[in-house]
Amino acid sequence: MVKVCEHLQGKSIPRHKRGFGIVEVLVAAAVLGFLYMAVLNLQGSNRDALLRIRGRDGATEVAQNIIDSLGALGVARLSDASVGATGKISIPNIERVWKGQPGAIDHDMKVVYDAEVTVSHDADYMSHNTTMLQSVQHVYAKRLDVKVSWQFKNSRQSITVSGVVR
Repeated sequence: MVKVCEHLQGKSIPRHKRGFGIVEVLVAAAVLGFLYMAVLNLQGSNRDALLRIRGRDGATEVAQNIIDSLGALGVARLSDASVGATGKISIPNIERVWKGQPGAIDHDMKVVYDAEVTVSHDADYMSHNTTMLQSVQHVYAKRLDVKVSWQFKNSRQSITVSGVVR
């Protein structure tokens, strides 16, 4: 070891053979730190966007399932007498769960929806047939407006889907 030191004494090391200085290492660490924070922020934003999209897709699915279920009941079961004077049906606490992996850890994403169905009045889709012997009124369709709402962060999100039951 002494011989190496004696050998280097008085001679300067060429610039291309030197190592990194402390300032260069600190600057590189700071740049990597900023990049890491930017990636973490981007990942959080992507997770929020995924949850917002999943929530909206789930609400659309819930609304379509409600329209299909009420359509299977038929128009006669959706008369003004069955639905009531307001024409509204409330369906609270509909849960949807997705297996998700936004990030490094697997977890379930759960959204709770509330739905309100507005059923059109009988008079809106009623036909009148009159002959010399009788007069017949027939409800041939019903319009359903399904409003599905859910909580996302600090706000209440909602969509409205309309359909016709014949």
